[in-house]
Amino acid sequence: MKFLKELNLKGHLLTAISYLIPIVCGAGFLIAIGMGFGGESQDILTQGEFSFWDALATMGGAGLGLLPVVISTGISYSIAGKPGIAPGFIIGLTANAIEAGFIGGILGGFISGYLAVAVLKYLKIPQWAKGLMPTLIIPFFTSIIGGLIMVYIIGSPIAALTSLLTDALNSLGSSSLLVFGGVVGLLSGVDFGGPINKTVFAFVLTMQAEGINGPITALQLVNTATPVAFGLAYFIAKLFGKNIYNTMERETLKSAVPMGVINIVEGVIPIVMNDIIRCVVAVAIGGAAGGAVSMVLGADATVPFGGVLMLPTMTNPWTGVAALVVNIIVTGLALALIKKHKEPEQMDEQTEAEEDDIDLDDIKIY
Repeated sequence: MKFLKELNLKGHLLTAISYLIPIVCGAGFLIAIGMGFGGESQDILTQGEFSFWDALATMGGAGLGLLPVVISTGISYSIAGKPGIAPGFIIGLTANAIEAGFIGGILGGFISGYLAVAVLKYLKIPQWAKGLMPTLIIPFFTSIIGGLIMVYIIGSPIAALTSLLTDALNSLGSSSLLVFGGVVGLLSGVDFGGPINKTVFAFVLTMQAEGINGPITALQLVNTATPVAFGLAYFIAKLFGKNIYNTMERETLKSAVPMGVINIVEGVIPIVMNDIIRCVVAVAIGGAAGGAVSMVLGADATVPFGGVLMLPTMTNPWTGVAALVVNIIVTGLALALIKKHKEPEQMDEQTEAEEDDIDLDDIKIY
């Protein structure tokens, strides 16, 4: 256990996912917009034979196709620093070449990173060759050793494991899909884009790389629904005669809700931090409901990001709409019911206290 703790496998993976997410967002929006307007991702863009929307879809598809390379490079860099970038990139490309997919990219990143550290630590070279370490020696030795390990040793087991997992998920019945979707939705929502969400994201992105779009669709729909549900909760609470947000929280909603529509969940974190337990409980309930509905109905967005822009990429967009509606209503209703009522004077006192914290009169210049 101590050895595994020192390796910090989870930490390096989460760091790499942090690098990965902006690429997923950018490429996801490109392909979602392109496909939403009738474009198709193409292998080659031949001048005069593609539309503007084809170009967007192709750019996004090219970016998403390199995700194993990105995750491999990110993990290797997290482990070994700059010397890990080149081998991580090359071994990630190797994982792509042998169709080891996202799992291959993850394993390739760990292999290249730890090999780079080993070369730095144990390979003894003359003083005059020290300058060649980061530019030639480390990339060469790490890439050739790691690449051969990927091709001849772990490539086949990874393919077999991926096939087994794919077949298992494809064989799930309705009741199993309900449970699986509920678990994905619950875990996706409880930490608002934090480590748990990122860990689940890595798993479901692996599934999408193998053509199974349901799990990642469930995750992204939960992320989209959550901020919108916080906005709906305000109006539901009003029907019950409750004020559940103070003035600052209502202002936060004005930006958090539009951010949620395009799948950015972090906008609600300032609200959550004021009432963590109730907010997490409500989002867990709503996320489980939304994830279950998404999986049972077969919502299958072909892009891993985009919020409502994901809907046109689904075989049946109404399935995504239904999952969003259920998630938003359940989360909003739960929030409205379990959050405490704030009296007007309490709301004013809290707002004044927050404003006092940044009172410019308290700043003294000596």
